[in-house]
Amino acid sequence: MRRTVAIVGGGYGGAAVAKALETEADIVLIDPREAFVNAAASLRALTRPDWASSMFFPYSTLIGRGRVIRDRAVSVDPHGVTLASGERVAADYLVLATGSGYAYPAKPVSDSIAEALDDLRRTHKELRGAGRVLILGAGPVGLELAGEIKDVWPGKHVVVVDPARELLPGFEPDMVDDLRGQLDDLGVELRLGTALRTPPHTRPGEAAAFTVATGEGEDITADIWFRAHGTSTNSDYLADGRLTRLDRQGRVPVTELLNVEGHSHVYAVGDLTDVAEAKMAGYAMQHAEVVAKNITAQLSGERPTATYRPLPFPMILLPLGPTGGVGQLPSADGPFTVPRSTVSEYKGADLFTGRFVEQFGPTA
Repeated sequence: MRRTVAIVGGGYGGAAVAKALETEADIVLIDPREAFVNAAASLRALTRPDWASSMFFPYSTLIGRGRVIRDRAVSVDPHGVTLASGERVAADYLVLATGSGYAYPAKPVSDSIAEALDDLRRTHKELRGAGRVLILGAGPVGLELAGEIKDVWPGKHVVVVDPARELLPGFEPDMVDDLRGQLDDLGVELRLGTALRTPPHTRPGEAAAFTVATGEGEDITADIWFRAHGTSTNSDYLADGRLTRLDRQGRVPVTELLNVEGHSHVYAVGDLTDVAEAKMAGYAMQHAEVVAKNITAQLSGERPTATYRPLPFPMILLPLGPTGGVGQLPSADGPFTVPRSTVSEYKGADLFTGRFVEQFGPTA
């Protein structure tokens, strides 16, 4: 008798688990979105709207034998999922993969493809007419956004502001130095150790000239701004405590097998977990491999043994447009810095689009 695996969330981790297990069990994938969103491509979709449709992949082409429910989970217990519609999905195994929320345009706001594309086209039009751009946040998202803007509009003045005094703390100094050099070559103005006294009076992504003051009393004038900081864990549906407790960040405590603590048949992957590492798509897909192996073993009557241990150092591929960027990857000897050509080859050129064409099939 085939068992049922219910997966809550169809992002990077959830989609990978669904694909890996579709021949092993009856898959039920639950997500309110119309399609899988390759969020890594969101920033380029903003600057190149004719390219934007390639970031969406219909769930119908992901799993041929499974069931996809377009709905939102409102509660999970050890035996299944309750949906906003009132439907109850019973399951033998559960995988929680709802990830995190990020400020637009790092992730689309709408669950509808058409509405998300409309948002991107509207914001592109606002950005296209702006000569001066302010980005709040010098993390990977803010820097990647700056790179995408400069690739399309080299003449725009882009300033990135962050209260942190160090750029990408924890990464190898030679990678950070390379990053600074590339930003300088692009003409991106970087202001670290700086905070605004008050936020701009305009809404992010809407063009209108404004001037803001920094804590040091300096003025920054721009025509549009974007927020590139702050995340929120998508775990509200677990707040009732019927399955597990959440930590102070709203994340799910997991074991090294990626079981939700106290439940050998319930797993969590990606940003939702309390694994001590950066919250990135690459890690979510690595979590998915571990979970798929463990559930496959359990379905065969075997003991799950695949474990996940975070690296002792961070890794990243941070493109600055299709051909620029920096990266740090793991090796047996520790972290090593990769050249921009490698960043372009593995991420920057297509932002993983090719990988998801293989997984889902080509977009329409």
